[in-house]
Amino acid sequence: MDDALWAFARVSGLVDMVLLTGSVLLGILTRSGRPLPALPRVSLMLLHRNISLLAVVFLVFHVAPLLLDAYARVNLVDVVVPFLGSYKAFWQGLGTVALDLMAAVVATGLLRHRLGRRTFRAVHWLSYAMWPLALAHSVGNGTDATSAPAVAAAVVLCVAVLAAAAWRVSAGFLETADARRGGARRDWGRP
Repeated sequence: MDDALWAFARVSGLVDMVLLTGSVLLGILTRSGRPLPALPRVSLMLLHRNISLLAVVFLVFHVAPLLLDAYARVNLVDVVVPFLGSYKAFWQGLGTVALDLMAAVVATGLLRHRLGRRTFRAVHWLSYAMWPLALAHSVGNGTDATSAPAVAAAVVLCVAVLAAAAWRVSAGFLETADARRGGARRDWGRP
């Protein structure tokens, strides 16, 4: 039974990393105000939101089996408080910090209309910290991290996010508010 739980936790963690990457990429694209071909901006926002929520589901699929696995010895405190785990505490702690940041981003996303845009955006910027922490956790704690497919996947995910982040901070990035107005003026972090 523990082998099945361990395998399920590993696979769901890998799928979650891909979903998190997709969410970050779609978030950057959504913020730009540019639609994808044949996909309106509203659909792009919904796709970003749904992939983000699916990433949360796969995070639960990743963590829950580890709570039941006798070998992993993960408990609820390890899931919430970083760097206390008994197995590779540092790398597990990075995953815990990423989980905590994801919880904050999801909570503010769900409460967006009550918190206001400024608070939502300030907390949503944590996604840029959450993604590399999750990837570092995956590479440092993953039992398959040194396999050729895992290394290749990590490289592809890094290149994609780094390219999108470089575009996000470039002069050619068009903010959503500017796209709606049809202008090219930058709107750095304004609500």
